[in-house]
Amino acid sequence: MAVEFIGIDPDTDRDHCPTVWADAESQEILLQGWKTGTEIQAECEASSPANGPVPDSEAIVRIPARMIPMIREACDVVERARLR
Repeated sequence: MAVEFIGIDPDTDRDHCPTVWADAESQEILLQGWKTGTEIQAECEASSPANGPVPDSEAIVRIPARMIPMIREACDVVERARLR
């Protein structure tokens, strides 16, 4: 796996650091964010009942909007790898 660091929340306090990486080889984007509570998870699940509950092996995380450019960059990295 060749994970490429894309960026960290520019407003980070270095203890709670939403972060974005891209893995061009597996064509995946990796996100570190704040865990949501059960109330938000329930709201997300209710908004898309066809998806069912979030499995124990997955999580809903919050990423601040100020990180959208980093997420776009990670998308570009993965997409370029797919086109090779």
